[in-house]
Parts: sequence; C-alpha cells; structure tokens
Amino acid sequence: MVDTWLIMGLGNPGPRYERTRHNVGQLVVDEIAARRGEKWKQHRAGARVAETWLRPGGPKLVLAKSNGFMNTSGGPTSALATFYSMAPDRVIVVHDELDIPFDALKLKTGGGHGGHNGIRDIAKALGTPEFARVRVGIGRPPGRQDPADWVLSEFSPTERRTLPILVADAADAVELIVAEGLTAAQQKVHAPR
Repeated sequence: MVDTWLIMGLGNPGPRYERTRHNVGQLVVDEIAARRGEKWKQHRAGARVAETWLRPGGPKLVLAKSNGFMNTSGGPTSALATFYSMAPDRVIVVHDELDIPFDALKLKTGGGHGGHNGIRDIAKALGTPEFARVRVGIGRPPGRQDPADWVLSEFSPTERRTLPILVADAADAVELIVAEGLTAAQQKVHAPR
C-alpha cells in the first residue's frame, strides 16, 4: 500500500480571488506542484488535482484545489479522501489564518475551526476535525475593517515582497509533516528564527 497524502490548498475560484489573502492555501499547493513540474488536471470530485511524490520512492502527494468557494471545501476534500482511500489523518489542509501575524506559520491537528468556514465545512464533511492544518498567518485587519473584507483583499505591496518566502516556508512545512510527522515538523517550524 502506497503512503498517500491529500494536501488541500484552500481558496476561492477565479481570477478575482487568486491574489487575495484567502487564497494563500492555493498558492502553497501551487508552489509544491511547481517544485516538481506538475500540471493541474480536473477531477470528478470538483477539484483540480496534481499527483506527485515527496521524493522518488517516497510518499505520494495528491495536491488539490477545490473548484468551488471556500465555504464548500468539505465536499471536494471528502470526495478526494474517499477516491484515494485516505483516512482523515492523511489529510493536510493549508489555509489562511487571521489569528496568526502575517509571515508566520502554525501547524496543528484537530481543534476548532476558529470561525474559518472552509475548515468548518471540511470537518463536517470528513466527520471529524482530526486532520493536520498548516495555518498561514495573514494577520488581523487594521482598525475596524471587517475581517470578511480583509481576507478577500489583495496582499499589500510590502506583504507581496515577503509572500514568496512565506509560501515557500509553508510548502516546506507540508513536506516536513509528510516526511517526519507533525510533532517533528512543529518543532522545526515553531522554533524561534
């Protein structure tokens, strides 16, 4: 049996959203696919998928981006987990996180959804919140700006300069979870720089 992992990058579809804070999860799976020269293909689960390997002879990675909106991420995630015969403990969801400062990452398994509708929908569809999460910090909005408007806005020019490094670090974190397990990955990613 091949050790297979589903890496779900959360976001919204279409050009209107592709450079917004809410789509940082999709940027991360794009980075993992680009590192291996993989192309995206449509899957009947309502997602785009790129199949690859962590390394030759290593675990298989099923990279995925839902064709639907963030709050309906559960259906495609559950359908892909079923299609590839994966338990929730082989699912890694990469998503934006308001409660973490921009340019920081946190890794965890399980827990609440923290108001994140994509995470809420995936936990409901999988029947458990017990899946790994790579939480990519986007920070809180300034002043009294509505968080819903904030997550759907584009990164600032200053943030865009740092964004490629943040995306690469998040892609590294995904690969670490698959290669070494969550605890070892947390020890490396959460260590002070």
